[in-house]
Amino acid sequence: MRLTVIGTGYVGLVSGTCFAEMGNEVTCIDIDQKKIEGLKKGIIPIYEPGLEPMVLRNVKNGTLHFSTDLSKHIKNCDIAFIAVGTPMGEDGSADLQYVLKVAEQIGQSMDATLIVVDKSTVPVGTADKVRTTIQKELDKRKLNIEFDVVSNPEFLKEGDAINDFMKPDRVVVGADNPEATKKMRQLYAPFFRSSMDRLITMDVRSAEMTKYVANAMLATKISFMNEVANICELVGADVNKVRIGIGSDSRIGYSFIYPGSGYGGSCFPKDVKALKKTATEHGYIPQLIGAVEDVNDRQKLVVAKKIAQRFNEDLKGKTFAIWGLAFKPQTDDMREAPAIYIIKYLVERGAKIQAYDPKAMNEAKEFYLKDLDNISYHDSKYDTLNGAEAMVLLTEWKEFRSPDFNEIKKRLNKAIIFDGRNQYNDTILEELGIEYHQIGKKK
Repeated sequence: MRLTVIGTGYVGLVSGTCFAEMGNEVTCIDIDQKKIEGLKKGIIPIYEPGLEPMVLRNVKNGTLHFSTDLSKHIKNCDIAFIAVGTPMGEDGSADLQYVLKVAEQIGQSMDATLIVVDKSTVPVGTADKVRTTIQKELDKRKLNIEFDVVSNPEFLKEGDAINDFMKPDRVVVGADNPEATKKMRQLYAPFFRSSMDRLITMDVRSAEMTKYVANAMLATKISFMNEVANICELVGADVNKVRIGIGSDSRIGYSFIYPGSGYGGSCFPKDVKALKKTATEHGYIPQLIGAVEDVNDRQKLVVAKKIAQRFNEDLKGKTFAIWGLAFKPQTDDMREAPAIYIIKYLVERGAKIQAYDPKAMNEAKEFYLKDLDNISYHDSKYDTLNGAEAMVLLTEWKEFRSPDFNEIKKRLNKAIIFDGRNQYNDTILEELGIEYHQIGKKK
């Protein structure tokens, strides 16, 4: 099929590339000329394992193209995917200005039957707004062209997005026209060679709702377990053992029940807020969803407060080594990362920071921590330890899982580790003479 994907951010670039990998003719559109020129040269604007070689391969094969000319490519495609950003507004709602701007441009340019797919994460009712916007532009042009608006939310995990797209556990398609559903089935058929049962069809509004509910459910598991961890510390229980005890129940499972410094990223914080906002707009106060958000906001500072407490609230002139800046491993994404809040908390109290992350240091320098003076960045995780009072683990990158603890002990001023991801064995560290602070267990 001939596909146009509008937006070359995380969702758009991964989706377009994977569709091209299956033999479709794909053009990815973006208004950012510099980004498009970079993509044409093989410069990938995001870090995602496996994405760069797939982009380069499909550009070379002639199945993947990049352009800023939406009008031209809308005229020559079967399906157009809207994959632009829906940033969080000041009131917590999803900002649809970019989605509706694209819809307007589609209506101004299309000249044949078209399926328009909302791939961006959008609140319930967005497809209706997209449909109205496109139709308004067609009316201005006095054209009677049939088109469908379909909801096809993404369920991609940053760090494993290629695998998620190529081997999806489910694809949700919300459409009101059986013919549009048939076309979407045809598009996704190569991804479901073993079973088409994983393609789930429904009405448009239910599909829009499914994305938000999925992320809110996962966020709920995280916040629930973090609250349990805080209770465990107070009563003298070990949350790591509790997790094993409950995870063995097949109704609960082990996914998303690891205690830590809270969730971050581009999806969970924004989608939980948007679902909460949607509910309140319809006269319903979502107490549980609100609590999920509140717990997570508090959890981001649990490690920082442990550090302050350990040093009797006196952090002036003290240096701390930070391992991990991204909100999760296998990505350079720092949006709403706990590291941002923890580092700012420590710096505001006079501390100095020596930081290392395998992929996210440029993001920190250029955007999220650019205004901080008392922070330096290092090319090696061990170099951050020199002269530091303690090491603080905030992202569970694989290279942090089995470090040389003797090297850590030798380089630190004091052999202290604060673990925001509960990665290490406290018994082993105790035997090595390392003071170990984790979440959900009393020191």
